Amino acid sequence: MSTLSSQVKGNVAEITIQSPPANALSSSILQDLSKELDQIESDPSIKAILLKGEGRFFSAGADIKEFTSLQGADDYKSLAAKGQQLFSRIENLHVPVIAAIHGAALGGGLELAMSCHIRYVADDAKLGLPELNLGIIPGFAGTQRLPRHVGTAKAYEMILTGVPISGEEAARVGLANQSFSNEELFEKAGQLAKAIAQKSGPTIHHVMKLIPYAHTSQFEAGNNAEAEAFGEVFGNEDAKEGIQAFIEKRKPEFKNQ
Repeated sequence: MSTLSSQVKGNVAEITIQSPPANALSSSILQDLSKELDQIESDPSIKAILLKGEGRFFSAGADIKEFTSLQGADDYKSLAAKGQQLFSRIENLHVPVIAAIHGAALGGGLELAMSCHIRYVADDAKLGLPELNLGIIPGFAGTQRLPRHVGTAKAYEMILTGVPISGEEAARVGLANQSFSNEELFEKAGQLAKAIAQKSGPTIHHVMKLIPYAHTSQFEAGNNAEAEAFGEVFGNEDAKEGIQAFIEKRKPEFKNQ
């Protein structure tokens, strides 16, 4: 039985975690998510992904019960490596992933959300890395991605205390793009995904490749890649259509060419 549900609406793939009550990230969920990514990557019509959780939470963390079946440091290292590889795959997708976070995104749940490109959160959602409360540490790149979003000082505070922050604060400190009421969250996230999916596919793919350069020391390499892609995009039919539509003051009709 799948731990996820998925459906395609227009050019948006909606993935919902379905593992009540906490949507804990079990090995089954990680495997099913990887399979969903396989299908999405093989479908050129998909331009955006909306990721959310069913029930009370986005995801309250990793499946702690599974930890008891592991034997020794090598098993734990292997588990961390698998989670890191999957989340890096999400971060490196050719289409943007929007996480719609309600209830809680804790531990592995927040690490999953941080691998997404955009995070919309409910005002009262709880986001945190409480692993130190269990005598362990984040293992799915939480110590690496959290400082990117909130800075090193805030990351130290959040990880060392294990105290979660609200969705409102997450938006203030850069961990989330925006926060909304619970009633608005999924509608707003869906509207964002739909708006992105109206853009030309090739331009989306270029942007998804270019922005990650900003996280590295390869700034000049990123500039060069951007210039090359900029020139390539202008040779596309969608660019011609977009410019012409702007001149004619109408909505462009992109054909992903």
